[in-house]
Amino acid sequence: MQTNLHTYQTTRSKVSLLFVLGAFSLLIAGCTPLIAGVTSANQLTSGSVLFSDDFSSPPSGWGTWDREDAKVDYYNGGLRIRVDQLQYDFWSVAGQSFSDVQIEVDATKNSGPDDNDFGIICRYKNKDNFYLLVASNDGYYGIAKIKDGQYSMIGADQLQYSQVIAKGKATNHLRADCIGSTLSLYVNGKKLMDAQDGDIAAGDVGVLAGAYDRKGVDILFNRFVVKKP
Repeated sequence: MQTNLHTYQTTRSKVSLLFVLGAFSLLIAGCTPLIAGVTSANQLTSGSVLFSDDFSSPPSGWGTWDREDAKVDYYNGGLRIRVDQLQYDFWSVAGQSFSDVQIEVDATKNSGPDDNDFGIICRYKNKDNFYLLVASNDGYYGIAKIKDGQYSMIGADQLQYSQVIAKGKATNHLRADCIGSTLSLYVNGKKLMDAQDGDIAAGDVGVLAGAYDRKGVDILFNRFVVKKP
């Protein structure tokens, strides 16, 4: 069986957006099997819930982990990701598989720097192939992919800024639409960007958070919902 909690190391700048992948390691957490196959939603209407989790009944299939430089756990009615290792992202996926989806989640900063990132993962095939749609508490956002272990931005060559994103210890409602070759990021009800990419057709869903040059990033995710577009 495989764990569904992972990390990668990056060297990142919001200005130049130079992302250099380092060691991409599989973390040893509670083992949960990945669900094979793609969920069939042909008979469902748009808006039907395909999967949801309010994290009120742990464990519910998400990878959790605890060590000195990072922690992913069920906490205060949500799924918490704390990052104390600079230039690292940590994430957990749900053990599902979908093609076209609309994913929503609430992300609240518990503590730590606003210079962070947090977001939604879609079409997660494995640690080397997936999409990520992210925002930060200092107001930046973007869409990217990992393809064959290589990181690249899509839709824009650097992170963009929006006043729509709530700063400080606030809750941001994120929505990621992964439909065909179009990926769309919404924050607090406003569409911020679209990106076009058809390299990855289906996979798991999840959440991530990461630190740049200051440790102590602490994000709480809640009300994770996957819907048929």
